[in-house]
Amino acid sequence: MAAISSRSPGHSENAVALGGGSNAIPASGVALLSHEPALWIRSIHASAAWNSVGALMLEYRLDADLGSLRIPRTGAGERIDGLWHHTCFEAFVQGCDAPAYREFNFSPSGAWQAYAFSDYRQGGPLALSAAPRIECTETGALRLCALVSPPDLPPGQCLRLGLTAVLESEAGKLFYWALAHPPGRPDFHNTCGFALELVRP
Repeated sequence: MAAISSRSPGHSENAVALGGGSNAIPASGVALLSHEPALWIRSIHASAAWNSVGALMLEYRLDADLGSLRIPRTGAGERIDGLWHHTCFEAFVQGCDAPAYREFNFSPSGAWQAYAFSDYRQGGPLALSAAPRIECTETGALRLCALVSPPDLPPGQCLRLGLTAVLESEAGKLFYWALAHPPGRPDFHNTCGFALELVRP
């Protein structure tokens, strides 16, 4: 698959390109990579696609021993800071106004947060036209789906996505998963992790 042609520092050389006749990645999704493995986490797959009105549909599937996972239960529908201190799923989205990008956080509880950045970690809360719609189910695996409205996405025909997850163990240890990781400590804001390319229909 083609890599994204315009690169910024830290950009992945192995970007997954989506477009042409297909605007959705395979039903199984793209596998996220662990920064530090944990025996109780088997896999995480994430997918992204457009719905009929141009909203961004995101899906995360966690195959793990859910008894070893702390799952937030409070805050449904609320906008809350610091969701990444506990189990949550995230999407970093960059458009034609790069190096600007946006960050969306989705908790299994239904809580959410969104930020806009003009450059690497330079920004703050993003005013949204509508709160993201979040649904989470636990049937053997944990599945979280989120829907982000078109006006809340960055501009451009082609978007670069970084799909990530933070998982908190029952012992309180955090584990970081992403499409790609930079060297050193986990850093979801590093554009090397913006490794999925999604073309608007």
